[in-house]
Amino acid sequence: MELTEDIARNFARIALGHVAQEYPHKLDHVMSGDEDVLPPRVLHPAFFGSFDWHSCVHGWWTLLTLRRLYPDMPEAAQIAELAEGTLNEEKLAAELAYLDRPGSAGFERPYGWGWLLYLHLEAVRHGDQQWGVRLEPLARAFAERFERYLRILTYPIRVGTHFNSSFALTLAVEWADKFDPPLANTIRETAQRWFAEDRGCQAWEPGGDEFLSSALSEALLMKRSLEPNAFSTWFANFLPEMSDGQPATLFTPATVSDRSDGKVAHLDGLNFSRAWAWREIGQAVPKHRDLTEQTAQAHLNAAMAHVSGDYMGEHWLASFALLALLVAK
Repeated sequence: MELTEDIARNFARIALGHVAQEYPHKLDHVMSGDEDVLPPRVLHPAFFGSFDWHSCVHGWWTLLTLRRLYPDMPEAAQIAELAEGTLNEEKLAAELAYLDRPGSAGFERPYGWGWLLYLHLEAVRHGDQQWGVRLEPLARAFAERFERYLRILTYPIRVGTHFNSSFALTLAVEWADKFDPPLANTIRETAQRWFAEDRGCQAWEPGGDEFLSSALSEALLMKRSLEPNAFSTWFANFLPEMSDGQPATLFTPATVSDRSDGKVAHLDGLNFSRAWAWREIGQAVPKHRDLTEQTAQAHLNAAMAHVSGDYMGEHWLASFALLALLVAK
């Protein structure tokens, strides 16, 4: 399964339908008094849609990525027009000012941080627009937060939800390679400190509301943190029974029992994020390429029909599907 213009247009229409939809909304917002009781569009004038701040950010990443890849599709002009009215100096300055509020130190840490850096990395690829220039101060602010956070994070957070350390750093290190090499070095050193000695992963997953694989998120970060030969050796020790399809849970798509339940619907995202990880890992371990691609395809097949249909998945799943499809493209 690869990204096609038909799929791109569908994803674009989905994201255009929610990045400016304010409600329903779930805020990550600490209130110090009555004066802080404000609607999402006031607190976050750029990223008030898509149910929550981080989903709106990666909804914009989806839109800009599709606009770059398919500049002649009809939705590309709509994306540019909406972006010009959204990713402007005034609204992004308000997003930056929000970070200075009392109680905002942990705002969207680390998932939203990683996605904002990834959005900025995509925005700078649109040379005909100023979106990247306008987003850079906000990206730099989150990069500084990453630097401080990694100094105090003695242990990685391995859960398969927004708090996962590896996923956010996998996005962040790609940004840092271009914009902040010292941060990139810190990320890679931290990953190796955390994970270099991991052996024989048991992969006790998935949890009932997880959209990330703890095991594969770790492996994907290590792929970005080690030289190819070193990663191949590390991965062979990390999953020593991979040739036998073990641990079996990593090769088996998750079952989603109720897509109207936002937490249970996370499992569709798990299938997409595993497909992304397996495809990238397969590029680094050629002897397992057939197995990784078959596994990725099975996970894509399990989730692709459910990118839209219920808002609990619709407001974010296309981004994760796109991550997986971009590897093949």
